[in-house]
Amino acid sequence: MSRETVKIHKSGLLSKILLDRRLITPEKLEIALKEQSALDKSNRHRLGEVLVTLGFISEENILSALSSQLGLKYIKFSEFPKLIPAGVYPTIKFMKEYKFVPIGMEDGTLKIAMSDPLNEYVLDALQNFTDKKLEIYLSGVKDIMEAIEQYFGSNLQMTSIMEGMREDEAGMDEIELQEDVHHLRDMAFEAPIVKLVNMLITKAVEGRASDIHIEPFENSVKVRYRIDGALAEVESLPKRIQPAVISRIKIMSRLNIAERRLPQDGRIKLRVSGRDIDLRVSTIPTIYGESIVMRILDRGTELIVLDHLGFPDETLKRYEKMITTPYGMFLVTGPTGSGKTTTLYASLNRINSDDKKIITVEDPIEYQIDGINQIQVKPRIGLTFANGLRHIVRQDPDVIMVGEIRDIETAEISIHSALTGHLVFSTLHTNDAPGAVTRILDMGIEGFLVSSSLIGVLAQRLVRVICPACKEPYKPQQEIIDKIEFLPDDFSPYHGAGCEECRGTGYRGRTGIFELMAVDGEIRRMILEKAGSDVIREKAVSKGMQVLRECGWEKVAQGITTIEEVLRVSQEGS
Repeated sequence: MSRETVKIHKSGLLSKILLDRRLITPEKLEIALKEQSALDKSNRHRLGEVLVTLGFISEENILSALSSQLGLKYIKFSEFPKLIPAGVYPTIKFMKEYKFVPIGMEDGTLKIAMSDPLNEYVLDALQNFTDKKLEIYLSGVKDIMEAIEQYFGSNLQMTSIMEGMREDEAGMDEIELQEDVHHLRDMAFEAPIVKLVNMLITKAVEGRASDIHIEPFENSVKVRYRIDGALAEVESLPKRIQPAVISRIKIMSRLNIAERRLPQDGRIKLRVSGRDIDLRVSTIPTIYGESIVMRILDRGTELIVLDHLGFPDETLKRYEKMITTPYGMFLVTGPTGSGKTTTLYASLNRINSDDKKIITVEDPIEYQIDGINQIQVKPRIGLTFANGLRHIVRQDPDVIMVGEIRDIETAEISIHSALTGHLVFSTLHTNDAPGAVTRILDMGIEGFLVSSSLIGVLAQRLVRVICPACKEPYKPQQEIIDKIEFLPDDFSPYHGAGCEECRGTGYRGRTGIFELMAVDGEIRRMILEKAGSDVIREKAVSKGMQVLRECGWEKVAQGITTIEEVLRVSQEGS
């Protein structure tokens, strides 16, 4: 990148500016110049530094004068943004050593606050590091250090933790080969490893992450967080500490640290930043070691109500009518992470009352609801979905919620419960609402049982919401607009430009798009005849079913989400 991208123009000598402003006397200036010239050339300070060291002038006055001399804006820490957009920045060590910090990104320009903007080495390093234009600001050393702590504080702590680990314990690859379980256990309880794992979890919770991914590769261990449904890498750990970190997490979740060849599942209960947090831990063996995913379940989160899930008004009215029927089976479908369980909890919360007994069997219990009996599945002791459901029926419930229908046994008991006067809710992994019918039939359930018990199916996806702080209209490429099947006449799409609030992503939070299929007489006959899901879909659409993408395009037209998000989470024709 050319030097012209950094525009610094001297307008006179600093000494003349200081004298003109009467910030120093000629006598004090002469003393400072003598002091400066007396210093060894290799250790010679700039005049401003000497004046401040001698106590002749404040750092703030020097910076104000430098601002005039160099034509750069002088900013204090109070004027810095609270957050900076997510991105790739120079190392913390380099920023601290040369007293500079990135303070923002705007229109392809990286804004940098520096205490010494005349340092050619730093300017060259920054220009080689980024392909963006640089806009330089002048700031004090103390302000810059405070900003580094604010923007990268948790990374600073993580760096110091890793730097504090003893190199003589770097032979962990040997430990891995020897399978020295006792040594691994000892390392997992050492302070640096404990602090590091706690820091990873705390950063994830404070950053609104739903999952923590710790993935081993040949030369490093990547740590990624899923925020608003999208993964972002946040850390890369040294390969040498991989066994200790993995062992620490396995000990916390009460897993067998000696078993590295088979997948394992566990749970961790913690209090983070004053909130009760559950982590559902899953491990699988890979060629470079065990990969771990921790799903974060915030027990302190207030239960979401149906009105806040993003249902279109008409769909919500139809849905509320279905879930208040006295008996039958209702299914919510979608891939993992599409919000199915949240919708079911919100539904149970809506119909929960003193005159109804509601029992759930779940894995895991993500929210605890007053007035509802909730059962945690424990396959190790024989408490499966099917077994739990079999005993639930004897408890005289009005409403039953089964976390997921995974096999024919659970499906059969759920359907028989619906046919014997209970309202049954459950989830399935299918792409759309009509596909749930095919999925149940493929399990081996008789068509007449499905047709007589099923009252409705809701398919859903989660789309990211445009950040309200940086929301702006934009014109997408024509090829993207051509993919919109239901284009309103007054179509004017929006997107997020990226700001501090959304850390440069353009999105903050998520909402649902839905496809609700009511099972009426005609669709029941089609189920009995074992019609394909495409045929059932056509019939449901002809009877007023709004498909996923149509719901998505409405949210695009309303300025809630973007075209790209709808295309990302839904299939063509859905």
